[in-house]
Amino acid sequence: MCISDRKKKILAALVDEYIKTAEPVGSKAIAKLANLGCSSATIRNELAELTEMGYLEQPHTSAGRIPTPAGYRMYVNELMEKQKLSLEETEEINRRLNDKMMQLDSMMSDVGKIASQLTDYPALAFASYAPAVITRFDLIYIDANTFIIVVMLSNNTVKNKLVHLPVSVDQGMINKLSTLFNANFTNIKNDKITPVLISATERAADDTMGLTSVIASFVIETLSSQNEVEAYVTGENRLLSQPEYRDPDKAHKLISYLAEGSHVLTGPAEKLMEGDSDVRVLIGPENIAEELKDSSVVIASYDMGDNTKGLIGVVGPTRMDYSTVAAKLSFLAAGLSRRLGGGAAPPSGMHNKLIIKGDDIIDEH
Repeated sequence: MCISDRKKKILAALVDEYIKTAEPVGSKAIAKLANLGCSSATIRNELAELTEMGYLEQPHTSAGRIPTPAGYRMYVNELMEKQKLSLEETEEINRRLNDKMMQLDSMMSDVGKIASQLTDYPALAFASYAPAVITRFDLIYIDANTFIIVVMLSNNTVKNKLVHLPVSVDQGMINKLSTLFNANFTNIKNDKITPVLISATERAADDTMGLTSVIASFVIETLSSQNEVEAYVTGENRLLSQPEYRDPDKAHKLISYLAEGSHVLTGPAEKLMEGDSDVRVLIGPENIAEELKDSSVVIASYDMGDNTKGLIGVVGPTRMDYSTVAAKLSFLAAGLSRRLGGGAAPPSGMHNKLIIKGDDIIDEH
């Protein structure tokens, strides 16, 4: 839909003023703000046409106008001025990051708190981790009928299982299986653990007691149970300071939804992870969740290293200062990428690697 330059200037001035005041904006106010060189009557006509085009709406007959989601989308895509943070603001963000970057396990909630404090909106922190893989096996022989499986994973967790056997096994068999599993089941994802690989390992170990299948089942169970997503929400009560959420029922519904955490970013996260943009704005009906249809979500992505991507975002009214929020989140995300990005997984290089081609097995020493 074609829109004239004058209409764009009027729309930009109206959105800027509505963001500041949360009150409908009339033609006289725009005449003072936009410096258009035309009368209030001309501006009223332009406002009427913008309303017909779906960019504005008039809450009351005698009141001014407010932007619709389509008006906000036009504003974000084409009209808003890119905000530059002041030196004081950038130093404040860097100071907060440096203060909070000590403990990785609390990092996500700390990042959310920083974003919430910077924007005065509820914040979402989300990390999508690469699926964990096993990096090391230890099979510990206890006695002829008992051994322990111990695995270390790439996310620095350790899992173990005590195995009781109905038949006797010697320590030599346990040691052989430990070597073969370290060679063939480390640093691979669940989908690579196939019946062919399990059968090949069983034959290589001369295992006639089904021990290979027991260990492989534990491996599959362990990898399947790993949580690949972490999500944190903080600052939900900041919504109460916004005029749009003065209705207790409306505020309670959104705050309760945000408090549930991990599902909040499902739609936006998937969209942003697939895109090239480092900041994404989702306005009102563009959000998947019904609870967010009257709100906006602004999200920035950052690199956490080791094939892990993080998102930091805020939720607020559609009358959000998108330019300022996007600038702050973008700078925050860039700072996180500089501090966290660039990790790499260690190479494997194990002995006794089995190369499987069809039903043929080749030992690689």
